[in-house]
Amino acid sequence: MKKWVKQWISVVVVGSLLVGSMTGCGSNKDTNVSDSIVSTEQSNDGKQDGAEKQMEYKKKISERQIVVPDKTDKYRTFYEVFVYSYYDSNDDGIGDIAGLTEKLDYLNDGDETTDSDLGVTGIWLMPIMPSTTYHKYDVKDYMNIDPSYGTLEDFDTLIAECNKRNINVIVDLVMNHTSAKHPWFTEACDYLRGLGDGNPNPADCPYVEYYHFSKEAAGGYAPLEGTDWYYEAQFWDQMPDLNLDNEAVREEFKNICQFWLDRGVAGFRLDAVKEYETGKPSDNIEILSWFNAMVKELNPDAYLVGEAWTDQSEYAKYYESGVDSFFDFAYADKDGRIAKVVNGLIQADAYGKSLEESEALYASINENYINAPFYTNHDLARGAGYYSGDYSDNKTKIAAAMNLFMSGNAFIYYGEEIGMKGSGEDENKRLAMIWNSDSSAEGMCKGPDISKPIKMKYGSLEEQQKDSTSVYQYFKDAIRIRNQFPSIIKGRTSYIDGVSSDTLCVIEKSYENEKVCIFYNLSEQSSTVQLGDVILSGNDVLTEEMLEATLVTTKEGVTITDGVMTMPAYSVAVYLVSE
Repeated sequence: MKKWVKQWISVVVVGSLLVGSMTGCGSNKDTNVSDSIVSTEQSNDGKQDGAEKQMEYKKKISERQIVVPDKTDKYRTFYEVFVYSYYDSNDDGIGDIAGLTEKLDYLNDGDETTDSDLGVTGIWLMPIMPSTTYHKYDVKDYMNIDPSYGTLEDFDTLIAECNKRNINVIVDLVMNHTSAKHPWFTEACDYLRGLGDGNPNPADCPYVEYYHFSKEAAGGYAPLEGTDWYYEAQFWDQMPDLNLDNEAVREEFKNICQFWLDRGVAGFRLDAVKEYETGKPSDNIEILSWFNAMVKELNPDAYLVGEAWTDQSEYAKYYESGVDSFFDFAYADKDGRIAKVVNGLIQADAYGKSLEESEALYASINENYINAPFYTNHDLARGAGYYSGDYSDNKTKIAAAMNLFMSGNAFIYYGEEIGMKGSGEDENKRLAMIWNSDSSAEGMCKGPDISKPIKMKYGSLEEQQKDSTSVYQYFKDAIRIRNQFPSIIKGRTSYIDGVSSDTLCVIEKSYENEKVCIFYNLSEQSSTVQLGDVILSGNDVLTEEMLEATLVTTKEGVTITDGVMTMPAYSVAVYLVSE
C-alpha cells in the first residue's frame, strides 16, 4: 500500500466557535476547513491555551499521513453518480460524462498538498449504457455509451483523469434483465412470432434461450404480443429477464466484462442480484459464484459489490458467492439502524453492539468480505428528510459521520454531501445536483422530466462552500478523518461496554498495529466521560493526549478537564490509541 502525505491543515479558533463568529472559507484552498473539526487540547486549569495549543494541534494534524490506496487496494470511499443529473457540459439540460470529468477536482483533485476537494477515492456510475429510459436500467447495448451521455472516447478520458487522481471507477452492470429493445430480445421475439405452432429450435435462433419464454402465464410473466408466448419480466414488461443459467449468456457477459475492464474500470456494481432467479437464493448464489470467479480470472483485483435488497440475515448469505461486498441495507434508509439511533428509536449502546455483531456475521461466511455501508441511494428517500425539529441539522450531520466511520467501502450518494432532499417517486430522489442557486447557471441539469420541485433545506454547493458550519464542510471533514486512519476504513469493530449508554456509543476499531476509539454522543444534551473508566482491549487506557480529532454540530467544542471529557450534543471524538 502506498502512503502519501496529504497536508490537512486545520485552522481553528475555538473562541470564535464559542461565540459563533467563525468566518467562511478563506481564499487559500490549502487552509480551507470547517469549524466542525476543533482542537480539544487544554491547559491544566481546563481552559483553552490560546494560540500555542491551537498551533500544537494544527501541527499534529498537518503531520499525520493520509493513506492513499494504491490502484489494487479495494478499500475506498465511493461516490455514487447519476450522470443524467450531475453536470451538463453541452447545455442540453442532461448531465454527461464530459461534465463529470470537469467536476473531478471537486471529488478529488489529485493534489496531496490540498484539502479543498471532497476526498473520495472511488466512483460508482449508475448505468451509462444505451437505453430507452432516463434511468438506463434497461440496457440496449452492453458495450457502448448512451448518446445522451457522450461517447466511449469521453469515457476513456474520464478513466484517464480518474487514474491521475487515484479514483477507481466501477460501473453498474444490469444482468437480471435487458431492454425489450435489445437485439437479443427483438430477434427472439421475431423468431417466435414467425414460428407458428412449432417448437423453438435454439439452433435456428439461440436468443430464445437467452430469456425465460413460456406458454404458461406465470407470476411476473408478460404476454408476447402476437403470440401465445409469455416471457419473464419481474420489474416491467420492457425489462425481460435474462436466463443466466444459459452458457451462451454467460459467455456474453464474460465478453462484456472484458470490454469494460480493458477500458480501465476497477469493477462492477451488480444490480438486483436476488432477482436473477426470483425466490431462489441458492440459485442466485451459484450465479454470483460463477460471475465472481469469471471476473477475478479476467482481473484478480476487480472489485464487485452486489445489491441484495432484503433482510440482513438473508443478504449475509450471499457472501458465500465470494463477491467482495454487498450493500449493508440494515444501516440505510429512514428505518435503518443509523436513522433509528439518531432519532432515539433504538439505544446508542445497542447500535454499537450491532456493528460488532454485523461484522462477525459477515466474516463467519466469508472472512475476506468487505462491507459496503451506505446511508441513502437512488432508490431511497434522501437522508436530509429523515429528521425534523430544532436538531434536524445536527442529526443530518452526525448520521453522515456514522456511515463514513463504518468499516469497508462507505458509499455516498451524489448531493448527500450538501443535504439535498427528495422522496416519493424515483425521479424525485434523482434530482439535479445543486451546484448553484441559479438553475440556469453553467453546468446545471434539468433532472428527470416528471420530477417535482422540492424545497431544499441547506442551499447550493456554492453557498455551502462559503459557510464553515455547512453540511458540505462537515462531510468533507468526516471524509478526511476516515482517510487518515486505516483502522476506521479496514478495522474490526469492538463495542465498549460499561461507558456506553442509551445515548453514548463507544467503539474500538483495530487494523494491524493501529487502534482507534470512537465516541458518538447521540443526544441533544452534553455527555461526560471519565477517560479512566474506558478500558479497551489489551487494557489500554485513554489519555487526553490520544484525542486526535473531533466532529461537532454545535458552536461548542469537545473539552477535557482533569481526565473528564465533555462532549456537546451530537458530537464525535476520535482517539488514536496505538499506531
